[in-house]
Amino acid sequence: MRKLLYIASAIALVACGSSKETTSTDNDTTTDYAAEYAKTITAKDLGKHLFIYASDEFEGRNTGEPGQKKAVKYLKDFYVSQGIKSPIGGDDYFQEIPADFLNSNSRRGLNLKDSENVVAFIKGTEKPNEIVVISAHLDHEGVKNGKIYNGADDDGSGTVAILEIAEAFKKAADAGKGPKRSILFLHVTGEEKGLLGSKFYTENPIFPLANTVADLNIDMVGRVDDRHKGNPNYVYLIGSDKLSTELHNISEAMNKKYTNINLDYKYNDDNDPNRFYYRSDHYNFAKHNIPIIFYFNGTHADYHQPTDTPDKINYEMLENRARLVFHTAWEVANREKRIVVDKAAK
Repeated sequence: MRKLLYIASAIALVACGSSKETTSTDNDTTTDYAAEYAKTITAKDLGKHLFIYASDEFEGRNTGEPGQKKAVKYLKDFYVSQGIKSPIGGDDYFQEIPADFLNSNSRRGLNLKDSENVVAFIKGTEKPNEIVVISAHLDHEGVKNGKIYNGADDDGSGTVAILEIAEAFKKAADAGKGPKRSILFLHVTGEEKGLLGSKFYTENPIFPLANTVADLNIDMVGRVDDRHKGNPNYVYLIGSDKLSTELHNISEAMNKKYTNINLDYKYNDDNDPNRFYYRSDHYNFAKHNIPIIFYFNGTHADYHQPTDTPDKINYEMLENRARLVFHTAWEVANREKRIVVDKAAK
């Protein structure tokens, strides 16, 4: 019954309160710009990025180490090549995080070096001070016992998904269809060490947290877990309804309209023993009553193993999951009214 009510509410939202994604042209035809730009997110381009980003050259992207520095350069170079600006200004796409912060907030016994988040930004056309964050962590486990932990799924998949989503929004903006609200593309460091990059961002935000509308966090979206081997067209959604019923309904409606993925809420259960809601970077936003969605494919045999390599990613599935995030972000960014936080923790 609850699911039926959600679906009914979602349909009502699209009919009455949406950003009207279909727009009449001079020829009196109807163009769905969200669908048009979502098509630029392709399996081919995702694979092109990931076979570089999760290659041995990047040495597992361990926080503060040379391989992680290569990774952040790759991300910065992409945004520069696309003409997507930094919110910091000029040529600086790095939110620097000192080693003192990392080590004082990390698991005991670590001796981390200075690191950085990577940030890029598309300014909103009508409500530029309201920010939609799309996040993923850029780091992984590095090299252990001579073996490189490439982290293709964790979280190379989320990282390259953001690159493709950013490119789609930029193409729309260049064509005069830019989002009403601003979009911050946030690649955080130190997730594997205790959600450190997102903690630093939320304690030292580039934009006021009060202006942050939502965080859509992508962490592992390129594989299939054992639970779904018979039906791989799925993604786990965690947290979508915990702070904003409206965000959950938008997510459901966008999926029904565009991507038709089986949205699995198994790990959204408050009693989930895995506690995934607390284990990725969205949680540092949720702690501040910022609505979030965590996109996740579940764990698998290669999770946190050196065998998590880019040849094992299902790129067509990654494409569709990335498009779902894009459509949800597009709707949240373009609605007339900011989504309502109706379940804020006191």
